[in-house]
Amino acid sequence: MPIPIRQRCSARPEGPINAMNRAQSISFLLASAAVCAWSATAPQATFHKDVEPILQQHCQECHRAGEIAPFALMSYNDARPWAKAIKEDVVTKKMPPWFADPQVGHFSDDRSLSQQEIDTLVAWVDGGAKEGDSKDAPKPRTFTEGWNIPKPDLVLDMNTFHIPATGDIQYQYVVLPTKFTEDQWIQAAEARPSDRTVVHHVVIFVRDPQSKWLREAQPGVPYTPPGNGKDFNNTSGGGNDILMIYTPGKIPEMWRPGLGKMIKAGSDLVLQIHYTTTGKETTDHTKVGMVFAKEKPTERAITIGGNNLGFKIPPGDPNYRVDAKNVFPNGATILNFFPHMHLRGKSFEYRIVYADGRTETLLRVPKYDFFWQLDYKLAEPLTIPPGARIECTGWYDNSPNNPKNPDPTATVRFGEQSSEEMMIGFYDIVIPADMTLRDLFTPKKTEGATSGSGQ
Repeated sequence: MPIPIRQRCSARPEGPINAMNRAQSISFLLASAAVCAWSATAPQATFHKDVEPILQQHCQECHRAGEIAPFALMSYNDARPWAKAIKEDVVTKKMPPWFADPQVGHFSDDRSLSQQEIDTLVAWVDGGAKEGDSKDAPKPRTFTEGWNIPKPDLVLDMNTFHIPATGDIQYQYVVLPTKFTEDQWIQAAEARPSDRTVVHHVVIFVRDPQSKWLREAQPGVPYTPPGNGKDFNNTSGGGNDILMIYTPGKIPEMWRPGLGKMIKAGSDLVLQIHYTTTGKETTDHTKVGMVFAKEKPTERAITIGGNNLGFKIPPGDPNYRVDAKNVFPNGATILNFFPHMHLRGKSFEYRIVYADGRTETLLRVPKYDFFWQLDYKLAEPLTIPPGARIECTGWYDNSPNNPKNPDPTATVRFGEQSSEEMMIGFYDIVIPADMTLRDLFTPKKTEGATSGSGQ
């Protein structure tokens, strides 16, 4: 009687290949059991031990009471209700805001999370967002109440300004007399609007005692100068230096020892404030805090801007290019970069071009965000040699595919309103404390050179 197929197979003698397969299967099962046993006993990510250090380093500067973030992340009770939102935002890299190309340059204020930090936050959420043992918590990060800088030595305040619910608001300029009777060196500075939801930016100019710019404006009172926002002399501060710039999410200015901003005796601060409407009426009174240097610095920080005013962005153009440049005949040292465009801004880039023609990219922002205008502070100051130039390039998307575009049928020119455009590549440079801007940009005479006709 023939043996059934099933019985025949089971009755087959075990050869060497089948024995090896059985051994591999047993090894796999044992290994899997070991992994499962380890996974069951492996420590899960907890808030105090694993998550809180990440929030301190990357988030708490904004996510605390009185700052721009909509909720705090100072404690477990703060963070737990937002666990799923935290996971989504870090996985999509929406938060923390940082837009520099990681392949270009290194920056001391880089807020971006490493992949390991992202994985830790995701594991914490997926594991039930457990608090863990409070004994594992790092030392709390401390902040000066009401400020991101140390306690100011001087605070200047403006009169209250009313913001309507809708409509465009011309830039407001507010003169704040310093009443300094001697030159004052500033070690840190910060601008703090009372209603951050309506303040797009604040540029704080240092008006020289000899400057005639906006002398008609009353101290402390918001003022709209003539020109309907098209006078670049006003936009650029009448040729005066900039103390600092405020935008949401931008770290306040704190200069290292030996370096500071200089305010001459008798100078005024002039605040240029860009207000935007949000659908409801509100008020704002922005204040400025300054920390004085304990001794005169040996070096001075100056804010430079590469700008272009003559562009015309055609209707529908998805990738319009605008360039600007500054040449430094005597060289310079650069501290940071701060690109500025409006709603059609698409991407931005800074480059150095050496005297021999070599080019090096210093910062690339491939996805510029008008609502997160950030400062990019170099991890190490960049010394550029004499004759080199800094080039800036901005690209604009005036097409219907840009969801922020107010009007893709418009030809877009320079203007202060968000529906218009700007192209300014700010950066801070370092010069000796007693050097003037004229000295900086006047080529030094080479040894043995003569001037004039020689007669």
